[in-house]
Amino acid sequence: MSEQGTAAVGHTGARRWTRRGSLVAMCFLACVIAYTDRVNISVAAVSMKEDLGWSQTEKGLVLSSFFIGYMLFMFASGWLATRYGGKRVLGVAVFAWSVFTLLTPPAAMLSVTALFAVRVAMGIGEAAVFPAGYELYGRWIPPGERTRAVARFLSGISLGTLVGLIATGWIIAHYDWHMAFYFFGVVGLVWVVVWMAWIGNDPATDRRISAEEREHLRRSIPPTTVSQQLQWGKLLLRVPVWAIVAGHFAMTWTLYFLLAWLPSYFRDVQHLSIANAGLFSAAPWLTMFVVTHLVAPVADGMIRRGVSVTFTRKLMQCTGLLLAAGFLLATRSAESPQAALVLLCGATGALGFTWSGYACNALDIAPRHSTWLVGFSNTIATIPGIVGVAITGWLVDVTGTYSAPFILSASIAVLGALVYGLFFSAKPLFPEEEQA
Repeated sequence: MSEQGTAAVGHTGARRWTRRGSLVAMCFLACVIAYTDRVNISVAAVSMKEDLGWSQTEKGLVLSSFFIGYMLFMFASGWLATRYGGKRVLGVAVFAWSVFTLLTPPAAMLSVTALFAVRVAMGIGEAAVFPAGYELYGRWIPPGERTRAVARFLSGISLGTLVGLIATGWIIAHYDWHMAFYFFGVVGLVWVVVWMAWIGNDPATDRRISAEEREHLRRSIPPTTVSQQLQWGKLLLRVPVWAIVAGHFAMTWTLYFLLAWLPSYFRDVQHLSIANAGLFSAAPWLTMFVVTHLVAPVADGMIRRGVSVTFTRKLMQCTGLLLAAGFLLATRSAESPQAALVLLCGATGALGFTWSGYACNALDIAPRHSTWLVGFSNTIATIPGIVGVAITGWLVDVTGTYSAPFILSASIAVLGALVYGLFFSAKPLFPEEEQA
C-alpha cells in the first residue's frame, strides 16, 4: 500500500496524522510567511513611491535589493543546514527576517540606502528557507512521497503571495503602509515559537514520533552513515545539473517579475486603485496554488504507474514554462483589467506545473547532497530577482509600457523549456550512495 504523504495508514485502515505531516505543514507555513514578507512591499511600494518620491527605476532597485542578500547567503545557509540541522537554521532564519520586516518602515523613512540595507538583510534570512527545508525533507520524506511533499512546501509561495497581496492592500486602505510590515513581522515571530517547541530535527531522535512511523522511515529512507563529502566536480560538471539550473532560472525570471510588478501593472496600465491592484494581483497566485495541488498527485501517480521520472519531470516543467510564455505574450493585448486578469492567472497558474518538475530534481538525482544542489541552483536562479526586477523598472521607464518585460520573460521561459527538455535526466548522480 502506498503512503499518502501526511497521512499514515495503520493496521485498522484508519488514517492518522504523522510527525512528517507536521513537518511538511510547518515548512509550508514558513514558506507562506517568507512570501508574505517578501511581496508585501510590492503593494506597499505603490504608496511608498508616492509618499517618498521614488522614480520607477528607484522602486525597481528597492524591490530587487532583497535578492542580493538572498543570493549571497544561499550557499552559506546550505552549509549551516547540513552542519547544524534544518530545524535550528530555519528557526533562526524566520526570526531574523521577521525582525527586519519590523524594521522596514523606520528604515524607509530614514533613507533609500537604509531601506536597501534592511531588504538585503531580509534576503539573507530568507535564503535559508529552501536549503533548510530540503535538508529536513532528506531525513523525513520517503522517495514515494517527495513530489507531493515538495509541492506542498513550495505551494506556500503562491499562498503567501496571495495572502500578502490581499492583506497588504487591505491594511494600506484602512491604515497605512507601515502597518503591513508590523503585522507580518509579528506573525513570523509567533511561527518561530511553535516551530522550536513542536518540530524535531531528525526522526531518529524525535520523541513524539510513533514507533511505527520511525520504522517506516528507517526502511524507506537510505541511512546517512556513508560519507557526506561533497564531490563538487561530479555534481556541478554534469549536464542534468545545468538543465535543472536553466529550468529553475527561467521559472524564477517569470515568478519574480510577476511577484514584484503585478500590483504596479494593474495600477499603472489598468488604472485600478491600490486596494484593487492588490486584489487583482492576488488572484493569479490562487490559481497557481490550486494548479500546484492538482498537478503534484498526477506526477506522483505517473511515476507510481511506471512512467519514467525523467519523462514526468520534463513534461511538467516544459508544460509550465511554455504555457506561461504564451499567456504572457497574450497579456500585451489585454484591453481591460478583467482580460488581463484571466491571462495573468493562466501565466501564473502554469508555473504551478514546475513544482512537479525542476523543484523535485535535487531529491531525484542527489538526495544526500540536496541542500548543496538546491543552494547552487537557487543562487543562480536568484539573479532574475536582482537583474530581472530592476531591468523591468528600467524598461518601463524607457518604453513607457510593460510590453517589453512581457516579451523578455516569455522568451526566457521558452529557452529554459528547450534546454531542460533536451538535457535533463533524473538518473542519480551518486548511485553508490543510494545503494549504501
